[in-house]
Amino acid sequence: PAFFGYVKAFLGTLSPVLYGLGIAYLLHPIEDQIRKLLEPQLKKVLPDKKAAGMAKALGILASLVFAVLVIWALIAMVLPQLLESITTIIGNFPSYYNTLSKWVQEFINGSIAEDVTQEIMDQVYDYLTSFLTGTVLPKVQTILASLTTGVVNLAKSMLNLIIGVIISVYLLSGKDRFLAQSKKLCYAALGQKKGGYVCNVCTFANRVFGGFIGGKIIDSLIIGVLCFIGMRIMMAVGLLGIESSYALLISVIIGITNIIPVFGPFIGAIPSVFILLLIDPLQAVIFCVLILIIQQLDGNFIGPKILGSSIGISALWILFSIVVGGDLFGIVGMVVGVPVFATLYGLAQEFVHYALDKRGIDSDGNPVE
Repeated sequence: PAFFGYVKAFLGTLSPVLYGLGIAYLLHPIEDQIRKLLEPQLKKVLPDKKAAGMAKALGILASLVFAVLVIWALIAMVLPQLLESITTIIGNFPSYYNTLSKWVQEFINGSIAEDVTQEIMDQVYDYLTSFLTGTVLPKVQTILASLTTGVVNLAKSMLNLIIGVIISVYLLSGKDRFLAQSKKLCYAALGQKKGGYVCNVCTFANRVFGGFIGGKIIDSLIIGVLCFIGMRIMMAVGLLGIESSYALLISVIIGITNIIPVFGPFIGAIPSVFILLLIDPLQAVIFCVLILIIQQLDGNFIGPKILGSSIGISALWILFSIVVGGDLFGIVGMVVGVPVFATLYGLAQEFVHYALDKRGIDSDGNPVE
């Protein structure tokens, strides 16, 4: 515990640098595409060197503006409705409970378990009421207060984020120089053969991480939008009788949790089904059917089309990497566990092929003639 405490403190000190690395890594594809688009046009009116520098500067500026606009749009559109949905759920919880209790009583009417079930439901109601009013609502109010009054921790986090943005600008503007210096250091420390191998491994890991993380973000955004559209269509035809803010809340939950492979849809569906179960159990069943359809589309068509072969490992190893990563590092481990294991899996395959070739054996265990 003492060792990990020092590690956590050290990483906390480096948080602005880590923010900068993360922001630069996520914005790099956008900046690169904008630079490639602008550079040929600028070369028509400027010398090549100045055109390249101007294109890079405009690419960095445009990528930052794009990121700020996306975050601002999400906060402006989603946050107020999310807070309204949570407050509405807490305020209407007694009526939701009465609906659920009536449905359960009709389902078990006349059975010997009726009294026991009612007692259990009363206890669950008392617990949830206490939890929502004594824990959730005060935390929501605390978050609102921190957003309006500017608590020290929030100010410190914002300062670290601003410093991280500045660091990301330096990283994006000098990425070619930094990469060249890193490559030079690698060759100087390890030699040409081993240094070249390490550089190839880093290139492979970057391809796996970039393809997976970028693809999952796009995939999750599509799933969230499809969920919202599907719920609004069901609301229009009368299959779902919920408020539009609930549809947005549930779609955001589904989209965010979808970033986690395999388990993400189930993790997102549990709180969403619970919300609908409080309103109407039949609507919860209808929503489960909608989620099943969306996830089948994602697993068989949308996901493979976006991610392609960026992972390169079977479903079994994906499941293994999620379980191990989640146990070690929680939600973050579940997300990055797949690309980390895919990288290690690719290196292991390369080592196996190298060892077989060195021993003169093919992949079936037969001697190579």
